[in-house]
Amino acid sequence: MAITMSKYHLVNVCLAIVMFALAVIAIRYYNHYVSAFTDITIESKALNESRKVFIRLPTNYDKSKAYPLIIKTDGNFNLDNWDRTLTAQRKAGEWEGAILVSIPNKFWQATRNRDLVPPYARQDVNTEPRPELQTLPEPNGEADKFLKFIEAELLPYLQTHYKLNDQRILSGFSAGGSFVLYTLHTKPELFNGYFAFSPAAWYDDMSVVKCFSDFLKTNNPKIKAPTFLYLTVGGAEHPLMLRLSKI
Repeated sequence: MAITMSKYHLVNVCLAIVMFALAVIAIRYYNHYVSAFTDITIESKALNESRKVFIRLPTNYDKSKAYPLIIKTDGNFNLDNWDRTLTAQRKAGEWEGAILVSIPNKFWQATRNRDLVPPYARQDVNTEPRPELQTLPEPNGEADKFLKFIEAELLPYLQTHYKLNDQRILSGFSAGGSFVLYTLHTKPELFNGYFAFSPAAWYDDMSVVKCFSDFLKTNNPKIKAPTFLYLTVGGAEHPLMLRLSKI
């Protein structure tokens, strides 16, 4: 039996599909690009684009007090857990709290690997060495530009609008973890606490591990204060990652 549909009903069905798709996109956008805290936009010359930033102030924030600063990559990922943990630590009297600054990835374009992969590695995070003969080189990561955004634009903004003490932490996981390691071996003076959770350190035949290992063997004069590195590598992760734990 043939099913017929009038033009009126067909238009309504199409409109319903479009409205549903727009609603899904709106929800995804909100979850990705909106936080429950203070959201600002910085016009970045380093990145040549607008970048959203989430700023979580401590409970009972006091403008007259100086607070530690935590910067994390990957925006809204685990942001609720960070909020709960920081709140619990403050209630337990472990500290007065910290200013948490979270940088989301762009929503309408794929910028995560571009921003977090070091400039000496390919954006596609290939595990194998680069082919010797390659007519069209693959684009490298641009973590150097992202780091410049943090150093030259985000940090000055935060120092202007908030009172910060000398305790500054950078945190990231996976690709963000490799960005933490990249920052530590290129700009170790920017932070005195580095948290690299399951860093994706296998890029281009372990290039991140090699560069970081070379850095650990040097006495870098830029490190003028005690610097803390917290690094986690799970036993069930990619075998190449486990080499990092043996440095």
